[in-house]
Amino acid sequence: MPARILIIEDNEANLDLMVYLLTAFGYPSATACDGEAGYETALGEEPDLIICDLQLPGIDGYEIARRLKADARFDRTPIVAVTAFAMVGDRDRVLAAGFDGYIPKPITPEIFVAQVEAFLPPDQLSGLTPSATDAEPDHSSSPIHRATILVVDDSHINLDLARNILEPHGYRMIAAGGMNEAFTLARQSPPDLILSDVNMYEGKEAGFDFIKIVKADSLLADIPFIFISSTYVDAEYCKRGLDLGAARFLVRPIEPQTLLDEIAVCLRERKER
Repeated sequence: MPARILIIEDNEANLDLMVYLLTAFGYPSATACDGEAGYETALGEEPDLIICDLQLPGIDGYEIARRLKADARFDRTPIVAVTAFAMVGDRDRVLAAGFDGYIPKPITPEIFVAQVEAFLPPDQLSGLTPSATDAEPDHSSSPIHRATILVVDDSHINLDLARNILEPHGYRMIAAGGMNEAFTLARQSPPDLILSDVNMYEGKEAGFDFIKIVKADSLLADIPFIFISSTYVDAEYCKRGLDLGAARFLVRPIEPQTLLDEIAVCLRERKER
C-alpha cells in the first residue's frame, strides 16, 4: 500500500508542488503550514513518512524532529528535511536533530518523487515509478492494449506523469507539446481519446482553441476529449470547456485512479454511442 505522507511547509507554492507530484504518483498526502500544526497532525495521522521544512512559523523543523524522534511511535518513521543549506554545519545539525535525510531546495520536480521514495521500504512504494520516465517504455510487460491516448501539454513533467499513469495500465500514449503538434499527430493517426491541458505556450486557453479545430474536423470530431488543468478558475471556466465539446474537465492534482476511471468511462461512452 502506498505510503501516507505528511508535508509540513509554510510556502504555499512549494507545498502545492510537492502535493501535486506525490498525488500524481499515487501517494496520499496530508499537509500543515506551521510547526505546531505539523506536529499535531503527525501525532494524529501517524504518517508513514514526514517531509518537513526547517524554517516554520511557531516551532521550527528541528524541534519537530526532536519531539517526534523522542516518541516511540515514530522510531521507524522517516523524517526528511527540505532545505536550502545556508551555513557550514547545517547538514550535520539536520541529522543530529533526528532527520533521516534531506532534500535540497529548490526541489527538482523531475526527481523529487524518486528522492522521497529512497526513504521508503518496497512495500510502501506506489508502483508508479518516476524513474521509469528516464527509459523507453516497456510495452512488453503492459496489459492488453486498451486504447491510444493523445496527451497534449507543454510541461514535460505533466507528460511524464501521464505516461507513468497510463502505460502501466495498457494505454498507448502519444505525447504532444502543443496544439499544433497535437493536431498534426491526430490527423496522421487518430487516437481513441485526447487528454489536453488548457493553458499552453501557444497562448492562454490554447486548449480551447485546440478543441475547436478538433471538433470541426470530420476525422476527429467523434474522439472523446478531456481537459485537465492546473489553473482551474471557476465553474463558468469549466462550463466553457464542456460547451465546446469536452466530455470532462478535470483539475490537478488528481488521483491516478480517478484519472483512469474518467478515461475508462469516456471510452465506454463512445463505444455505446
